Amino acid sequence: MASSAPLHPVARQALLAALDEGWADPSRLYREGRRARLLLDAAREAAAEAVGCRPDELVFTPSGTRAVYDGIAGALAGRRRAGRRLVVSAVEHSSVLHTAAAHEADGGTVTEVPVDRTGRVAPGAYAAALREAPDGVALACLQSANHEVGTLQPVAEAAEECAAAGVPLLVDAAQSLGWGPVEGNWSLLTASAHKWGGPAGVGLLAVRKGVRFRTVPPNDERESGRSPGFENLPALVAAAASLRAVRAEAAAEAERLRGLVDRIRARVPELVPDVEVVGDPERRLPHLVTFSCLYVDGEALLHELDRAEFSVSSGSSCTSSTLTPSHVLRAMEVLSEGNVRVSLPRGTAEAEVERFLEVLPGVVAQVRERLGAPKPAEATVAPDPVPEPEVALVVDSLGKRCPIPVIELAKVIGQVPVGGVVVVLSDDEAARLDIPAWCEMRGQTYEGERTADRGVAYRVRRRA
Repeated sequence: MASSAPLHPVARQALLAALDEGWADPSRLYREGRRARLLLDAAREAAAEAVGCRPDELVFTPSGTRAVYDGIAGALAGRRRAGRRLVVSAVEHSSVLHTAAAHEADGGTVTEVPVDRTGRVAPGAYAAALREAPDGVALACLQSANHEVGTLQPVAEAAEECAAAGVPLLVDAAQSLGWGPVEGNWSLLTASAHKWGGPAGVGLLAVRKGVRFRTVPPNDERESGRSPGFENLPALVAAAASLRAVRAEAAAEAERLRGLVDRIRARVPELVPDVEVVGDPERRLPHLVTFSCLYVDGEALLHELDRAEFSVSSGSSCTSSTLTPSHVLRAMEVLSEGNVRVSLPRGTAEAEVERFLEVLPGVVAQVRERLGAPKPAEATVAPDPVPEPEVALVVDSLGKRCPIPVIELAKVIGQVPVGGVVVVLSDDEAARLDIPAWCEMRGQTYEGERTADRGVAYRVRRRA
């Protein structure tokens, strides 16, 4: 799955074997220490081969998040003379964005590169960001694939743009490394073992030779001084063994899972009215699909699917303690309510996908009925514009959370004449995404927003 994959059988076997053989300190010269060092060196060589770097360029870290923190901090420290600006995409993993926020708090500057509605940065976007930066850029970051919508990023192109500007590129490859190496002339790379079926608590950080890098203290003699602390050798061995194993299976399994995901992408909009499938339809991970459902409470939807024994995730604000949509959906400017992320683990059976497609329509209909959502209706666009009425219908949705503001808008839009205006008052952050998305899906015109006494007033003109 996208957050964490089940432990691969090879990882389990390697972990159990290494618990017996790799308990000693690999930095010691006695027999057991030398045996542990051999295991550690073999794990590093296997991981480096999969990454596409030299073994002495790769270190193991306590997690993928730690690898991101250490990689960004070390590159920024090593290139402090070049500048203090960090360039990231708007859809990076939260570990990258949290590190960027800490960099800003420490006096650095950050540039966010926008994405399109598929979640992909445009060709030339990093070149433009580097060219237009008002001060020196120390580092750029770009994920290889998005963890929420599966969109693949143009890493090779971005790496060339960064190289031309003399700026190193750090690639977060957590989601994609199990499926294949990251192409392009990247400078630093991070990954996390539990994403590909290795044990949790193992990250990878690769730093190419020639990249200026200074480890931020405290540090010690372990892992070339870049990741302090005693190595969890059994977990490292299992992580490297499982990475090699999943790579051997990747081509055939990717083709099979891509076909199942294509089926979900095609069938869900046919089976469930008012659904937006998000993410790039072609340039994407083979196992992940995300869609959003109008008039649906995300938490209720996930709860009902869990009762049907489907473990899915969501970027909807309805499932978040912060009551804000995920930064990925916000950057893409797509519908956030009723968001469902389906990630197919290796070995997922076709019958399970068919059962999901059978269950989903009833679950969505049940949640919509419970919320009093309007029935689906075909939209027809008015042939000629009609002058705006002097009085607009105001819907007060202050204090009401996703998806209620959009449901109340849908219920009253028919009460104004074609060409009339509905103003929705809302203090729910999700409304900023979901009202424009509803207008696009239902054939209405979104005319923008303005700050009201409390919350925001969203203006919608009826065309259908």
